[in-house]
Amino acid sequence: MLICAQFFCAAYMTGIIWFVQLVHYPMLHHSNGADTKAGHAEYTHRMGRVVIPVMLAEMGIQAWWALAAPSYTSLLGLSFLVVIWLSTFLLQVPTHQKLQLEFNAQQQRYLLHTNWIRTVLWTARALLLASVCSTTLT
Repeated sequence: MLICAQFFCAAYMTGIIWFVQLVHYPMLHHSNGADTKAGHAEYTHRMGRVVIPVMLAEMGIQAWWALAAPSYTSLLGLSFLVVIWLSTFLLQVPTHQKLQLEFNAQQQRYLLHTNWIRTVLWTARALLLASVCSTTLT
């Protein structure tokens, strides 16, 4: 049943990341102005409240699954998640920090392009876990 909780986390994050990729990040240029710092700080604070608990649960369940029942599928899911976290903390977070100080169109494009890493991998995780969860339930 924890696998299905894992699927829920991945599906939730997949929905969030597609919204961010297709709606939010392309619109960042509209926040260029006097309120850039405050607006971006508020965005990252609010987004953190929405995604951090789910990301932590997702990593915890995934690590447990990979350790308790190592298999191609559990290790593939873990590898997807590790790359997502590396992308988040090595690429997206530093870029958000720069954009919070001052809008820069080049940084916005970088954020949009590098975010495809997370978008593709979270989508792949959700599909992988949907398959595992449906097999587990039948």
